[in-house]
Amino acid sequence: MIRSTAHVHRTLPHCPHASQPVTRFAVRVIASTLAGLALPAHAQSAPERAVPRATSAAATLVATLEPVVVVGTTPLAGIGLPMTQVAANVLVVRAKELERQHRETLSDYFEKNLPSIDVNDAQGNPYQANVNYRGFTASPLLGTPEGLSVFMDGVRINEPFGNVVNWDWIAQQAIDTIELMPGSSPMFGLNTLGGALAISTKDGKTHPGGDIEITGGSWGRKTVALEQGGTIGHNLDYYVTGNVANDNGWADHNSSRVRQGFGKLRYTDADTTISFSAGGADNDLQGTQTIPRSFLNNYRQAYTYPDQNLNSAGYATLSGQHYFNDYTELSGNVYFRRFVSRNLSSNNNTDYGTVGPDGSIDRLQGSNVKSMVGTDSYGASLQLTLLGKLGAMQNQFVAGVAADFANSHYTESTQDASFTDSRAAIGIGDFTRKVDARTRDANLAAYVQDTLSLTKQWTLTLSGRYDWAKAKIGDESGVQPQLDGSHVFSRLNPAIGLTWNPTPGFTAYVSYNEGMRTPTAIELTCADPAAPCSLPNDFVSDPALAPVISKTLEAGARGRIGSHTTWSAAVYRTTLFDDIEFISAPTSAQGFFQNVGKTRRQGIELSGHTQWGKLGVTASYSYTDATYRSGWTASSPSNSSADTSGNISVRSGNRIPGIPANTVKLRLDYAATPKWTIGTSLTYRDGVYAQGDQNNQDVNGKIPGYFLIDFDTAYDVTKRFRVFATVTNVLNKRYASYGVLGQNFFNGPNHTFNGQSPVNEQFVGAGAPRGAWIGVRYAWD
Repeated sequence: MIRSTAHVHRTLPHCPHASQPVTRFAVRVIASTLAGLALPAHAQSAPERAVPRATSAAATLVATLEPVVVVGTTPLAGIGLPMTQVAANVLVVRAKELERQHRETLSDYFEKNLPSIDVNDAQGNPYQANVNYRGFTASPLLGTPEGLSVFMDGVRINEPFGNVVNWDWIAQQAIDTIELMPGSSPMFGLNTLGGALAISTKDGKTHPGGDIEITGGSWGRKTVALEQGGTIGHNLDYYVTGNVANDNGWADHNSSRVRQGFGKLRYTDADTTISFSAGGADNDLQGTQTIPRSFLNNYRQAYTYPDQNLNSAGYATLSGQHYFNDYTELSGNVYFRRFVSRNLSSNNNTDYGTVGPDGSIDRLQGSNVKSMVGTDSYGASLQLTLLGKLGAMQNQFVAGVAADFANSHYTESTQDASFTDSRAAIGIGDFTRKVDARTRDANLAAYVQDTLSLTKQWTLTLSGRYDWAKAKIGDESGVQPQLDGSHVFSRLNPAIGLTWNPTPGFTAYVSYNEGMRTPTAIELTCADPAAPCSLPNDFVSDPALAPVISKTLEAGARGRIGSHTTWSAAVYRTTLFDDIEFISAPTSAQGFFQNVGKTRRQGIELSGHTQWGKLGVTASYSYTDATYRSGWTASSPSNSSADTSGNISVRSGNRIPGIPANTVKLRLDYAATPKWTIGTSLTYRDGVYAQGDQNNQDVNGKIPGYFLIDFDTAYDVTKRFRVFATVTNVLNKRYASYGVLGQNFFNGPNHTFNGQSPVNEQFVGAGAPRGAWIGVRYAWD
């Protein structure tokens, strides 16, 4: 994670400019320069002590140097490393950048601004999008193979039950920075296959004062957000925020009701920071899911409904940092989180019309499925950082331990249903409990990292983390004892990185790292080909699955041209061993998880930013080649190339569905006047194969790519009062970001139920049409 002195606002000691706090992400120390001055150069990376016990003359010189970004390479706050010593293409988003564009959701901001990130609408609700980075996913959908780890203030927020990421409970107003570390960095622990996303929240010292923001516009969307920060005496500061959003949704039956809150209280002195933060959310999210292509004459309609998620979360974190001296720092945290998700979904009966063993014909049209998962997560971490020398070389050593535990309770009930002409699932009879399971997860870890400055230009980083994970699954109903099981996984994951800095404005690097994802309870309890299960329902048995191992090799460079232009370039290859896929059974609603061998994501990233007078330009290009590297057989009866048994053969070299090869992003920011700003985001994304088309041979082909333009503007009426407006999808393009192959049972007149002759179709997740909103913001000291 990006770190800097801003965490406690310690000023430069013995410096004529000591009354000015050292700003976040800019420590005015350059390691190579300090080394040449024979100062303790390693101390430049300490976020709270920029120059330990330096002389006034030296400190004066340091204060005139160019800013150096300091990066933390572990989730916990610590001393960190200058960007010049980090062997990765790290991406950083700051609060002011989020505020400038006024995006409804974090995922929307990611898609329109960050290289190698794309988003798909598999759920049909903007707060429940799948975020894909370099072909790896952070999704709220149970059963999705998660490949990104996400942290907030040093606490991992992937839910242990399924490793899902519920974006809807993160209060966007509270975010100070978002930092994306690419690759399989073992320092971020389990599930870091393709990258780690670290969120840091605001505090009262760096964000004093308050504001209220109100927006309204298309689809009945109305939002109110309020925040306030400040100090109490010399050592305490506070920050609180809350927001409310109501949105009828652009499509039928995809409304959102969002309630989020967050608060933080901190104590700081010259050597110590203690912070307590807490927050919560209570959200009602409805989604339209995907619809058949034959429905696209009215792309706002739902295939079936209802589909509703009621998500509630409450969490608290106590964290601290203490400097024993200029070269020794200890940090840690303890946390607790309670998350409950209740889901109601409608499904058609894929067995409709089949003849049973007794000769009876199945005439049930569909079912309603009601599920609940409640998880209590808690844990603690402790990390020690030592600065010193190894021989004549500057050295930073980090060692840490972490313990994370979770108890989850999952229940699922079904109800027979029939469909109205509008495809509403009307329940028949009562719900019947099908699954009642509890899981207990324990993850213990120890890690070390050593960064050695071989010379003024060359830096070597070695790190490793040992993870031990245990998942225990138990049947609470007494009727599914085959659910009971205990699984243990462990591995030591290494990493090595080398950076070269021949000049202050240029860095080249190369790195290799490994990571691990353990099978989730969802996967372990649905891994028997002889007893396929619905996803994530009808858990049946738990044969052993091997953990997924990732190995990433990356090389790149970054630099600065003049005072207004920055650039970066990276090439990478991540190979997964024993990757896990959900294999559809002969009926499309059922299947099982299976290790399928190797998969690979490799590609390039190019990005740059420049300022031409009043115009700021940010551009990026990403190429991702995501392929299967092992052959295997999948059951995909809706694939037009399937054999008579409904199977398809996946071969090495076939592209992985859902991952675009090319993405291009361009952001223009123009300061028309000192008070008026205009911004435009242009996004192009390649076409993708639909889920179920792993062999890339279905007659429907790819889901087409798309090009979108968004617009935003703001005008400062006064210093405190701002008026702003945003328009998304300016050209009102019809597009889809996601697809899956399936059977359409509603091919009768006006799309009514016709279960006797289902049609194989490509189902798509349609994107939102043009939308426009206007808002006002009033701020105070």
